[in-house]
Amino acid sequence: MARAYRVMMIAPTSFFADYGCHVRILEEARILEKMGHSVTVVTYANGGGVPDVRIARTLPIPWRQDYEVGSSRHKLLFDALLAVKMTQLIAAGNYDVIHAHLHEGALLGMGLGWLGGLPTVFDFQGSMTEEMIDHHFVERSSAIYKPLRWLEQRINRSAPVIFTNSTNARRLLIDEFGCNPRRLMALPDCVNCDVFRPASTYAPEELANLRRALGIPTGNKVIVYLGLLAEYQGTSHLLEAMRILRNRRDDVTLLLMGFPGIDVYRAKAAALGVANDVIFTGRVPYGDAPRFLALGDAGVAPKLSLTEGAGKLLNYMALGLPTVAFDTPVAREYLGEDGYYAARGDAAALAEKLHIALATDGEPAQRAAALRRRAVDHYDWRTAANQIVNAYASVRGDSPPLS
Repeated sequence: MARAYRVMMIAPTSFFADYGCHVRILEEARILEKMGHSVTVVTYANGGGVPDVRIARTLPIPWRQDYEVGSSRHKLLFDALLAVKMTQLIAAGNYDVIHAHLHEGALLGMGLGWLGGLPTVFDFQGSMTEEMIDHHFVERSSAIYKPLRWLEQRINRSAPVIFTNSTNARRLLIDEFGCNPRRLMALPDCVNCDVFRPASTYAPEELANLRRALGIPTGNKVIVYLGLLAEYQGTSHLLEAMRILRNRRDDVTLLLMGFPGIDVYRAKAAALGVANDVIFTGRVPYGDAPRFLALGDAGVAPKLSLTEGAGKLLNYMALGLPTVAFDTPVAREYLGEDGYYAARGDAAALAEKLHIALATDGEPAQRAAALRRRAVDHYDWRTAANQIVNAYASVRGDSPPLS
């Protein structure tokens, strides 16, 4: 029988929140537990609880009770408190390996893990400095950019194993940061296709009741988006696309699910004249996400970032939804030939592709069915978990090094 590992999973974020990297952390922890390993997620004081995941939290910051989304000056103190919590847990001697998410987690994991004799694997989910730029935390021309870029390079090159969530991430690490390809292990975002399932598997009345509760007009086609609301996520471009689409047809509703900045984007929708065509749900609990997405006739992911993953695409795929995205390497990798692609940053092109994806002829349905098959065949968490455990064994010296 394979060894059961005791894993300290570092999440330098307000875990759990219903988006992006949090979902990856949650699903990795869940599948590893199902395989017989023990996982403790070490994270900030803020965040929601998850009943089936063991969580160790830092001390709180009294003046900062909000979720931390992306780059923030407050994260320096949160990370200092995270280091204290990790030191306490490492001293107790109850772990075999550190599984670090994001660059702050990798830096803390490798530093404190070395002191405690614990190896660290790094779960890479995008460039640290590029995310800071996306969040307008730093400018590429600022004095601090080069030191931060140097630090990111040092972290990337020091990790014994890096999990890459896309081929694009692998290329980035090799071409821009000079990482050794032998240290990189492909670990794409995955999806639970038994949970995220097509609308046809639900009782019609269940979805009809939810549709009425949300105020979706009878007979309208529904475009679904689930994720963060932010400029680098393309939220403004999506609202502009709705304005263009609204001029072409009046039977479409955008179900815009996510946070933060709801008031900002609600005002923007009103200014564009599409306030009655966009329903803002706010935060949708992850457990409710499959049911809400099942209301969709098409899914949309207008992310502008070129370095981050796009796990929401996998949810749409598993639902069997025709899916529209801006044309980025990550979107191409996940959707393949069956996605609908708009030129990056072009709201008019996005509107056109959404109009095509909502067509009632056979092509969108065929593409949607192909996307569902692709999700089932290539993006299953059980396969990913075996790769994670192989990496643990390698860095622990329980198996030969990865090649």
